[in-house]
Amino acid sequence: MPYRRLPNTDQARLRALRTAITMEERQGYSRHIISFKTVLEAKNYLTVFEQHQRMYLQSLENQVKANKHYQQMIYKVRMYISHFLQVFNMSVIRGEIKKEHKRLYHLDVDSNTVPDLSTEQAVLEWGKNVIEGEEERVRNGGMPIYNPTIAKVKVHYDVFREYKSTQKIYQQTTNRNWEEMVILRKQGDEIIVQLWNEIEEHFRELAPYERLVRCKEYGVIYYYRKGEKLLTPQSDRG
Repeated sequence: MPYRRLPNTDQARLRALRTAITMEERQGYSRHIISFKTVLEAKNYLTVFEQHQRMYLQSLENQVKANKHYQQMIYKVRMYISHFLQVFNMSVIRGEIKKEHKRLYHLDVDSNTVPDLSTEQAVLEWGKNVIEGEEERVRNGGMPIYNPTIAKVKVHYDVFREYKSTQKIYQQTTNRNWEEMVILRKQGDEIIVQLWNEIEEHFRELAPYERLVRCKEYGVIYYYRKGEKLLTPQSDRG
């Protein structure tokens, strides 16, 4: 006899549950293959699982959409910070700004390279350094950098930070919904096992092939072992 194997996808779980419930409902009140208690539990579970599945898929979709905007924001703020630092370094090279003022921006006074901005953390750190450094230098009487102004940099930096916080909320919501789905899947598997146990128990007196066919009609999933002989109508005739 082939062996049972539980569904490994959400759609397969739902299909197994619906099949068993539908087949049982077709029996009417005359005879029951599955107990009323198990059927009721399966129906209630279906309602909860489908609701949580919709919530998870919606939160995932929201996260993906938000991430597209977030990537646009980080691209812009990275570009503005980099451009600002390039203009600042050129002003130092031309002698318009003393190189000692680089320390206000946490920059190496002997280097004119733009810091690595490839990571989100670097963008956060250097955006903060640039904004605070420029504001401090101007406050002490220095001429502000133009094209881009620090105000323009700050606008994009603040938008980036806001989007980063929003994106984190989306991620947390998706993760929370996923964790709930994991718990529900385990509960669903337990219900399916109970359904299949009752189905197999009801048909236990049938010959192997007929038992296999009837159980499969109720959604039980079987697999043959490697090298195992397939059951056929002839198998039941000996």
